[in-house]
Formats: sequence, structure tokens, C-alpha cells
Amino acid sequence: MQTGTLFLIPVPLAEDAASRSFTPFLGDTVNQISTYIVENEKTARKFLKQAGLRIPQADLTIHDYGKHKRGSSLVPFFRELQLGKDVGLMSEAGCPGVADPGAEIVAEAHKRGIKVVPLVGPSALLLALMASGFSGQSFTFHGYLPIDKAERGRKIKDLEQLSQRNRQTQLFIETPFRNNHLLDDILKNSQPTTLLCVACDLTAASEYIRTMPVAQWRKENIDLHKRPAIFLLYRQS
Repeated sequence: MQTGTLFLIPVPLAEDAASRSFTPFLGDTVNQISTYIVENEKTARKFLKQAGLRIPQADLTIHDYGKHKRGSSLVPFFRELQLGKDVGLMSEAGCPGVADPGAEIVAEAHKRGIKVVPLVGPSALLLALMASGFSGQSFTFHGYLPIDKAERGRKIKDLEQLSQRNRQTQLFIETPFRNNHLLDDILKNSQPTTLLCVACDLTAASEYIRTMPVAQWRKENIDLHKRPAIFLLYRQS
């Protein structure tokens, strides 16, 4: 029996960004799928409605892949795919599988010989990189830096040296309520001429993207508390 296709469906990064996030092809695709693997059922249903879903919500099958379900068997998520039905995978924000636990589902699909199709949509990492002015030829995403202040300071210095040595952009994130602490540590541990880009609230009306040397950032007063942000470091030779 031929297996179904796993479609990777991006969702908006911000509350008011639906019209800038969904393509017509994505809208057509969600109206051909009735089964989804999602991080949060409530928000997933909202996103599908915003994308132009015409299938009655009651007819959808939603598999919850939230944090409390991870680590258990993946078999239930693949029953429909193995029976030849197409399935959509949705993250809580942005692109499935990119800085996202959905990568585990995608990896399992490949192991099972299931076709994987990524759809076009917003990725906070790529949007921040595009807008930073830094190298897009060589870059690394490090996820979350250490929570311990001393360890984080050492990590920031390591990233700065790595950027200079390899001419490589360094990207990382923090839990939004700790953004201000991270920014303080970046400014304390980086060289004055190192370039820092802060990109927050991407695609929202309050979007903020700024690239400046660390010395100039030290003169700024910006509040990033509870604002989803990407931090990018680049140190030129």
C-alpha cells in the first residue's frame, strides 16, 4: 500500500500576521488534509481557520504532540500515513522541525519511507538573518545559551571568537522573560566593535530589528521582556 505524504505546515509568528504568513498553496493544501500532528490543538485549529480551512473542524483528526506526549511511542502518529492518508505537521510558531521538536516526527517519516513536503512560510531564524546584514553564507544556530551567568559569559566570548575565526554569523535565543538578562550579558562579555543584531516580534506590528556595534548598544535602553527575539553576533576580522 502506498503511504501518505507528510506536509510540514508553517504557522504565523505573531498574532496579527496571518495575512502575511499563509500562501494560497498552503490554503489549498490544508483543505485536502483532515489529519494533523500538532503541538497545541487549540492554537492549531485557530491557525487552520486563518489559513482558509473549509473542512468542518469536527471532521478533523488532531494528534497532540505537546511536551507531555513526547518520549512515548510514535506509532499512533503514523497510522493514517501508513494507510495512505496525507497528514499535516504544525509547530506552535514558524516552521516545523526548525528549532522545533517536530523534527523527531520528520526523522521518523524518513525512516518509514514516507514522503516529506515542506511548505513555504515564516521562519524567525531566517527572517532575522536576512535582516541582520550579517553573513548568510556561513551561520550557526546555537539554540539556548547556558543559564548559569558565568558559563553564559564564556559561551558568548566563544561565539564571538568563532564568528571572527570563521567569518560566521552566530544565532541564539532565550526564553522571552529572560531576554533582558541575556542582552546584558552579551553587552558585558563582547568586544565594543562586535556587531549585534536584535530581531524581536518578527512579522508583528511591533517588529523591531536593529544592528549596531556592541559599543553603541551599550548606550541604548531597550526592553525585550516577554518579546520573542533572535540574537545574532558577527565579529569581523
